[in-house]
Amino acid sequence: MTLAKPRLYDLDFIDWVSQTAQLLREERFDEVDLAHLIEEVEDLGNRHRDAIDSQLTRLLMHLLKWQYQAHRRSPSWESSIRESRKQISRLLRKYPSLQPYFEVQIEQCYQDAVEDASDETGLPSATFPSDCLYGTDQILSRDFLPPFIDPVNMP
Repeated sequence: MTLAKPRLYDLDFIDWVSQTAQLLREERFDEVDLAHLIEEVEDLGNRHRDAIDSQLTRLLMHLLKWQYQAHRRSPSWESSIRESRKQISRLLRKYPSLQPYFEVQIEQCYQDAVEDASDETGLPSATFPSDCLYGTDQILSRDFLPPFIDPVNMP
C-alpha cells in the first residue's frame, strides 16, 4: 500500500494560496483545489465573526471592570475600551452584514466577559448582572462609560 502524496495545501499553505490565485487568474479552473478553496472562502467570513467576538468580549470585560472597580480605573482600560470600539465599528462599516451577528452575539460575549472580568478582578461572577445591561448604542458609543457600582454595598 502506498501513501497518498501530500498536497501542497497541507505542506505550505502560503504557496498553495499563491498557486491557487495564479490558477484562477489564468482561468485554469480544472486545476484548482476546489474543496480547500471553498473551505478557505467560508473561513474568511468566520475570521471577521471571530474578530467581532474577540473585540466585543474584551470591550464588555473592560466596561465591567470600569463599572465595578472604580478605584483601579486606568488610562489603559479606557484606551482598551476605545480601541475595541474602533475595531468593532470598522468591521461593521466594512461588512454591514455583520451587524445582525454583532447584536445576537452581545449576550454570549457578555457571558464570556463576566467570566474574564471575574478572573481579572477577583470578584465572584455572581457580582455582575446575569444579563448585559449595556445596549448596542452604549456599547459602541465613544462617550459611554458606565457609572460606578460598589460591589461591597450592593443590595
